[in-house]
Amino acid sequence: MKDKMKQSIVLCTISSLIVGCTSTTVIHSRPEGARLYEDNVYVGTTPYTHKDTKIVGTKTPLRLTMEGYEPFETHLSRDEKPDVGAIAGGFFFLFPFLWTEGYQPEHTYDLTPISTPAAK
Repeated sequence: MKDKMKQSIVLCTISSLIVGCTSTTVIHSRPEGARLYEDNVYVGTTPYTHKDTKIVGTKTPLRLTMEGYEPFETHLSRDEKPDVGAIAGGFFFLFPFLWTEGYQPEHTYDLTPISTPAAK
């Protein structure tokens, strides 16, 4: 019985650490429907749910494109919001401190229409 209890505690601890390492954000654009590239790889259109397990301070390059709009480039930085679960886990195990920061829940980027030359 004690062994099963220990196994359950270990399994719950490991599961919570793995879940605590993941950070998620939803990427929006105005207007919606922009093509989204992460690290120059097409991943989908906005709105798009981004998830990763990267460590604190990691930056992910983003590029949004849409016909009739200027390409928009930025990056997601894994240091926008403290992750309480990872901080608490860090007191018991050192490695969760690598995931103590996450993303804001949402990011919205305004695309700029391509200006057309004025008719003379």
